[in-house]
Amino acid sequence: MKKIVAMTVAKPILTPLVLWTMAIVSGLVVANNYYNQPLLGLIAEELSVTEEKVSQIAVLTQLGYATGLLLIVPLGDMVWRKRLILIDLIFAFLFLLVMMIAKEIWLLFVASFFIGVTSVVPQIFVPMVAELSPVDKRASQLGVVVSGLLVGILLSRTLSGFIGDFWSWRTMFGVAAGIVIAVWFAVYYLIPELKPQFKGTYGALMRSVGQLALKEPLLQLASFRGAMGFGALSAVFTTLVFHMEGAPFYASASVVGSFGLVGAVGALSAAFVGRFNQRFSLNRIIYVSLFILLGSWGFIYFLGETYIGLVIGILLIDLGLQSLHIMNQTDYFSIRTNATSRLNTVYMVSYFVGGSLGTFLGGQAWKYMGWAGVSMVGLGFTFMALLAQMLFSEKVENRTMHR
Repeated sequence: MKKIVAMTVAKPILTPLVLWTMAIVSGLVVANNYYNQPLLGLIAEELSVTEEKVSQIAVLTQLGYATGLLLIVPLGDMVWRKRLILIDLIFAFLFLLVMMIAKEIWLLFVASFFIGVTSVVPQIFVPMVAELSPVDKRASQLGVVVSGLLVGILLSRTLSGFIGDFWSWRTMFGVAAGIVIAVWFAVYYLIPELKPQFKGTYGALMRSVGQLALKEPLLQLASFRGAMGFGALSAVFTTLVFHMEGAPFYASASVVGSFGLVGAVGALSAAFVGRFNQRFSLNRIIYVSLFILLGSWGFIYFLGETYIGLVIGILLIDLGLQSLHIMNQTDYFSIRTNATSRLNTVYMVSYFVGGSLGTFLGGQAWKYMGWAGVSMVGLGFTFMALLAQMLFSEKVENRTMHR
């Protein structure tokens, strides 16, 4: 009997099958957040609402995701994670169906928010990988899952653009609901269970999230860098459809969505950044990532009226951001604690609050200043991340070493 009990609580092995299942599922689930972006113009046309108003769908989805990160992801330290994921996916399926059949813009707002809330499964996987990976392989194995997630983000725009053009935007959300059913069975049969690490009430769990946010300078800096980087990218992708549907492009939703393929190249390239962590310091890789982000705006702004400029700019911004993201997570998962889900909560809530802010400011900039304004917003976010790194990285590193 004792042997049987020991087997049920033993830590599972992170096999290649489990790792790649996590990566694929992460991409398929997080895609729910981004299907709407190339479809905003089609939704606005069908429901007879303004571009400014319909862009709130993207804002609410990201705010919903941040809410799910804050309220659901910490539970990964407290409850059985596989069970949590399976329950979450059921609700994701239901809200995607609501999105498909909604006839009023306010119902789309509600459904979009809760689609965001229920799309946090990848951020339950990431701490699992951090816990199960050997220290010397952590960055590269995190890179596999994060790259799956990021490819899902980017290819979701391509898929939704084509489906929106050839069928309808409602069809896309029906397809997404079907994908969630397949994902549910993949998780049920292939993903192992992991024993909870936290014993206490939900209130105590959430208070500990706040304590980590206030007391861990390494986590604070990584969270700020991530928030600013994702804010920059969100400003571009939310307004790209509006930029390209007019002169000189006059592009369809499918053409705009195809830029996800460009971004996917950058995301896949970033998957290899973890391997460089064995040769170069983490801070050096972070600086390189930030300068790639900074350089992307030269193409997006100065050559933003050409396809070649946008292709190079989108490629660079995704490469820079995803490299930064992987290094940020490698950085804060080095903190000695069992609270891996809560560390990830602090970072990812900050990340998507930054994305929501970038989406909102990008929409406002587009309204009043066009593409030049959007570029200024993105450049401002990137500069803030670089400035924080220059001012605080050395102090944080020294403080961490002397703890």
